[in-house]
Amino acid sequence: MDELNETNNGAASFDVDDGLGPADAGGFERLDPEPALDPEDAERLEREGRRRPALNRAVRERGDGSAADDALAAKLERIKQELNAVPTLPGVYLWKDKSGQVIYVGKAKQLRARMRQYVNYQDERAKIPLLVDQIDSFDYLVVENEHESLVLEKNLINQHAPFFNADFKDDKSYPFIALTKGDVFPAIKYTREKHRPDTKYFGPYTDSRAARDMVDIARRVVPLCATSCADWRGLKRRLDKDPLALLDRDARPCFDAHVGLGPGACCGGITPEEYRVNVKRIERFLSGQHREFVEELTEEMQTAAAELDFERAARIKARIDTINSLTDRQHAVSTRNLDADVVGLFREETVAGVHVFMVREGRIINSNEFVLNRGKDVPDQDLLHMFLLRYYDATTSIPHEVILRDEPEDTEAMEAWLTEKLASPHGAKVRICAPQKGEKAELVGMAETNAKHTLMRYKVRTNYDDKRINNALLQLESALALDEPPMRIECFDISTIHGSYTVASMVVFTNGKPDKNQYRRFKIKTPLDEANDFLSMQEVMSRRYAPERMADERFGSKPDLIILDGGKPQLSAALEMFDRMGIDDIAMCGLAKRDEELFVPWQDTGPVVLPSGSASLYLVKQVRDEAHRFAITFHRELRGKGMTASILDDVVGMGPVRKKALLKHFKSFRNLKAATLEEIKEARVVPNEVAEELYRVLQQYNRDRKDERVVGGGVGRAEGPGTSEAACGPDASDALDERAAACPPAGTGPAATWSPAVDEAVRAAVQGREPGREGNEGRTIA
Repeated sequence: MDELNETNNGAASFDVDDGLGPADAGGFERLDPEPALDPEDAERLEREGRRRPALNRAVRERGDGSAADDALAAKLERIKQELNAVPTLPGVYLWKDKSGQVIYVGKAKQLRARMRQYVNYQDERAKIPLLVDQIDSFDYLVVENEHESLVLEKNLINQHAPFFNADFKDDKSYPFIALTKGDVFPAIKYTREKHRPDTKYFGPYTDSRAARDMVDIARRVVPLCATSCADWRGLKRRLDKDPLALLDRDARPCFDAHVGLGPGACCGGITPEEYRVNVKRIERFLSGQHREFVEELTEEMQTAAAELDFERAARIKARIDTINSLTDRQHAVSTRNLDADVVGLFREETVAGVHVFMVREGRIINSNEFVLNRGKDVPDQDLLHMFLLRYYDATTSIPHEVILRDEPEDTEAMEAWLTEKLASPHGAKVRICAPQKGEKAELVGMAETNAKHTLMRYKVRTNYDDKRINNALLQLESALALDEPPMRIECFDISTIHGSYTVASMVVFTNGKPDKNQYRRFKIKTPLDEANDFLSMQEVMSRRYAPERMADERFGSKPDLIILDGGKPQLSAALEMFDRMGIDDIAMCGLAKRDEELFVPWQDTGPVVLPSGSASLYLVKQVRDEAHRFAITFHRELRGKGMTASILDDVVGMGPVRKKALLKHFKSFRNLKAATLEEIKEARVVPNEVAEELYRVLQQYNRDRKDERVVGGGVGRAEGPGTSEAACGPDASDALDERAAACPPAGTGPAATWSPAVDEAVRAAVQGREPGREGNEGRTIA
C-alpha cells in the first residue's frame, strides 16, 4: 500500500505566554512585574500587533544562555541546508512554526535568495528577529512571473491569515476589461464587478493602472463607446424604451466622437453592423492579438519622429510598452468562474510527488502536496487512480471539475462516485478533463512544476537520496555476489553509425552518485567496415585497463564493478580481453536493454533480474542512461565536425582564421590548389613553414585526384585523347574538386599517406630547381 504524506496547511495560531513567574510557597505561580517600555518600542509593538508578554518570552529565550543560542544556531543551519534545494525562480514562500502552522507568507522574484535573507538576518524590518525565532520549516510555490506571485500571495494570506501578515490589505477582487455584449452598441469599461452573462470579460489584470491604460489605447486604435460616456448611457436608456430611437440622428455628437475615441453612435454616425466590426477588432486586440495594432502604433510613432514631434512619439512609445507589459496571462487566477481541483504529478522510479491546487470562484484558495511511496513499479494510470480514491475519500471539499494531465481509465465510474459525494441540491455533476491547450493546461503545468519541487523538498528533508543509494549498493552487493558494496562503478557504452565515427564512453559513479570529473571518452582506432560493438568494446577494455592507465591517477582507482551497456555478447567479448590481459579481480556484468536484465559470468542458468521498482534497478538504469547520453553526445560532436571537414584541416598550423584568409586571397579553392609555392608565400597569409606544408598537402591532393580520374575513365582533366574537360565540362570538374576538398573520405586525407614523388617536388620547389634534377640520386616523378 502506498504511503501518503500530507503537508499541514492549517490556519496559524500561537501560544501566548501569560508572563507567569516561578511558583511561590503556596503552589501558585507569581506574576513578575513587567518592565517599562520606551515609547518607540511600544509603538513598534503596537504596529507589529504582538502582545508584550510574548515578546518578553522571546527576549528571555534568546538571553537564557549558550544552550538556547546553540539550539537556534542549529535550527538556522538546518534551514540553510534545506534552502539549498529551493529554486531560483519567482514564487510564494510560507514560513511555519514547530506545529506546522503558517506564520508568514511572502512573494519573491527569486525564492532562494529572498528566503536566505531571513535566516541570515539581512532583512532590517523590526519583526524579522521575532519571526526567525519562531520559524521551524517552510513551503514554497513556484509561479512563472511576479504578477502570478502577487495574486497567489493575496489568496494564501486570505486563507491562512498569518500573524506576521496582519497589516496586509486585500481588495478581494481583480480588475477586468469588459464589453457589454448585450447592448445594441456594446461599450468598453474597466470593472471589478461580479461577472454577468451578457458581458464579455478580459483579464484579470494585476496592474490596475495598466488595465485602465489598455482601455484608452484600445479606443485610440479602434474607436468604441465607453460606459463612462453620458451620451452613450442616454442612448442606451432610449433604446431600452424604444428600439426605433436608433433612427434619431438629430442628437449632438459627444466629446469622445469629436476627439476620435468614439465612432459617433450617439449621433447616428455609425450603423450597428459597422459598429460590430469595431467590436470584433477590439475583442481580438484584448485577446492578445496585438501584432497589427503594435505595427500601426509603430508606424504612427515613426511618423511623429520624422516630423520632429518627439513628445507625441514618446507618448505612443509608452502605449506600445504598455501593450507589451500586459501580454502575461495569469495562472494564479482563472479568467472564468472556475470551480476545480488541478492535480499535478511528478514521479521518479521509486517515489512520486503530487500537488493539488484548489480553485474556487476562479481563485487558487489552497494547495495540498503529497508524497507517494510506491514500493513497486506501478503504471501511471494505477498510481493516479489510487491517489484520487484516497484523496477524495478523505476530503469533504468536492469540486465541480477535476483537471488532470491524462484522464484515468475508469473516468465515468470516478465521475459518478465524485458526483455522489458532491450531492449538489441543484443536480450538478463532477467532470474529469485532461486539457491539451489553453488556460487549464497551463494550470496543470504549474501544478506539475510544484509537484516536482514537493518531491525535491521531501528528498532533502528526509535524506531520501542517501537512503536509496545505500539500499541500492547493498542490493547490488547481494544480487551480484560481490565481496563488498560497489562504491565505484564504471559503465561503458559504444556509439557508431555503420562503423563510422565509432566512439566509446566511460562514466563513473562514486558512492552511488555521478563523478563527472572521472568521465572519459574514447575514439575507436580499430578499422571497421561496419558496426562491431564487440571489437570496439575489447579495444576500450584494453586501453582503459592497461597497466599504464591503471597506474594513472587521472583515471582514478580500480572499480568495484564494471557495467557494460549490452547483453551477453558484449560481456563475453570483454571477458575474453580480460583473460588476455590477466585481469581477474574486477567484477563485471552486462545490462540488456530490453528487459533490464544483468548478465554475470558466474551464472549460466540465466541473467540476474533485479526487483521491479527497486533502488538497485533504478541505480543501474541511471548509470546505463548516463553512459548512453555521454557516448551519443560525443558521437554527434565528431559526426558534426566530419560533415564540415576540409582538406586544409590536414595542414599543420592551419587554423580557421588562416584558412579563411587564404581562400579570400586566392578567391577560390581552384586557384589555391593551382598556386605555386612562391605564390603561396607571396600572399603573406601564413608563415613559410606552413606554406611549405600546405604546398605538400595540395600536391598530394592533386596527384590523388589525377590518379582517380585516370582510373575512373577520364573524368575532368585526365590525360589522353577523349578525356578532356569536355567530358564533364570545366565547371563540373571544378565542382568535383571543391566537394572533395570540403569533405574527403574518412581516413583518406593527404596527411594519412606519404609519397616520395611529392616530397621530391616540394624539395625542388624550395630549392628553386626542377624535380628529378638532384645529381645521380634524383628520381623522376611518373
